[in-house]
Amino acid sequence: MTAEEVQRYDVVVVGGGAAGLSGALTLARARRSVLVIDGGRPRNAPAAHVHTYLTSEGMQPSELLAAGRAEVADYGGEIMTGHVAAAERLDAGGFLVVLDGGPTVAADRLLVTTGLVDELPQIPGLAERWGRDVLHCPYCHGWEVRDEPIGILATGPLAVHQALLWRQWSKDVTLFLHTAPALTDDERERLAARDIAVVEGQVTGLEAEDDRLTGVRLAGGRVVARRALATTPRFTARAELLTGLGLETTVQEMGGHVIGSYIAADPTGATSVPGVWVAGNVANLMDQVIGAAAAGVRAGAAINADLIAEETRRAVADRRAPFSAAMEREVSEAVLGDRRHGL
Repeated sequence: MTAEEVQRYDVVVVGGGAAGLSGALTLARARRSVLVIDGGRPRNAPAAHVHTYLTSEGMQPSELLAAGRAEVADYGGEIMTGHVAAAERLDAGGFLVVLDGGPTVAADRLLVTTGLVDELPQIPGLAERWGRDVLHCPYCHGWEVRDEPIGILATGPLAVHQALLWRQWSKDVTLFLHTAPALTDDERERLAARDIAVVEGQVTGLEAEDDRLTGVRLAGGRVVARRALATTPRFTARAELLTGLGLETTVQEMGGHVIGSYIAADPTGATSVPGVWVAGNVANLMDQVIGAAAAGVRAGAAINADLIAEETRRAVADRRAPFSAAMEREVSEAVLGDRRHGL
């Protein structure tokens, strides 16, 4: 199948979260033909509310996405539910985008906003409570568990930093060392100065009652009462589509500790593959919802500018050509028209 045999768009956006919809809205308002393909797996689906998003504070994630889809559609953008199996570059320019069990579409540019996957510690009961009372970001969830007994599940050298950070929201913070390296004397002093308790030993499970976290269970059976548990997952970009286009993931470190992988891009989201942009968590592991939305707007504006530059180059080439392809078509049509009329 060739690009001429499929529906073609100026831009196909892969991923319909805050970044993808914001990019699509920017492009649709720029009078571009835009298709958003969304697999329906938003990272923040377990969360009850969106926070620190100005004018949308406390909105349910599903409501925010529904409002975004409606706004994109109001400007002529199209939304399609589906999973993109592959994308390939065309020799003549642009891309073919192949959907699993669905149609194939063509695009002059791609904006990929597929987000990331939170790889959680393998502790029974933890994944089921993720995004509710097992948390990772105090700016997203700290207010909701303020003054509650909060636990910090240590899985690496960033645990002390995390415990000190969460201490801003509660005076009752306990650090569970679990699988983290032994604490230094300096780290123990800083934790003690902030009245943060330290519990040795591995965590083997969580306790819950009436669908609420009540405690953290240790090897040996001891249970420490907690109402919230913070941990740092590994953040892995959903980059299969991008690696198929020749892009490689980059490992991100913090304090000498690997926290995840992402796709490198310039400040506008442009990747090293011409015609491909990224935005949101696939490119920035630390982006919250509002940051991902802003990145989508920047990428959308950059894509529109890139398309304008290409269209201008073509227009100049046609104007300079002594006998352009457009002129050739006009002459051919005129000659054929004369012949049809016996002239």
